Formats: sequence, C-alpha cells, structure tokens
Amino acid sequence: MFQAVIIIHVVVALAIVVLVLLQKGRGAEAGAGFGGGGGSGSLFGARGSANFLSRTTSFLAATFFSTSLILAYLGSKHEEKQDLMDAIPAQGAVSPDLPPMARAGA
Repeated sequence: MFQAVIIIHVVVALAIVVLVLLQKGRGAEAGAGFGGGGGSGSLFGARGSANFLSRTTSFLAATFFSTSLILAYLGSKHEEKQDLMDAIPAQGAVSPDLPPMARAGA
C-alpha cells in the first residue's frame, strides 16, 4: 500500500510539472498591454474561464495534497521503524579487511 501511494505521488508530481510548463503565463502577452494592442488577452485584461490545462492542474494538485497526507499518515503508522543508530556495529567488531589500529600511548 505504501509503495503504491508513493508511485502515484511521484507520477502526479511529474504530471503537475509538465502541465505547469505547458501553460501560458499571465504575463505572456505583456507587450500587448503597453501599446502593442489591447484586448482581453493582455496582462490586465479580462480573464476567461478556466481551460482544460488549468482544471487538470487543479485536480492534480488536489491529488498531490491528498497523497501527501496519506503518506504522512502511513509513515507515522509504519511498523518497521529502523533507527540509524541501530545500524552501528558493536564496539568489538573489526572488519577483516582493515589493519588493526595502534593504541595511543602504547
């Protein structure tokens, strides 16, 4: 379950990036607003209804937030918690490929 939500989360994040890059920004026609010809498409003109890309981006953003909350919940309930300090070997364990250390003052 946890891995499936992570996969969905990553795919949605990549889709949001692609959709945002595909959209035309509000200031894309700023030159038209300053003497190059006005109209509803200029920087300060009327804004039309949301098109397909912006609606899809909104849906993906809501999905991204939902998967973030689900991952936070599942992460807090995950039973296989391993601490970094648990991975440290015991003091007496010596790796066979390392030479022995000389003691200070010996």
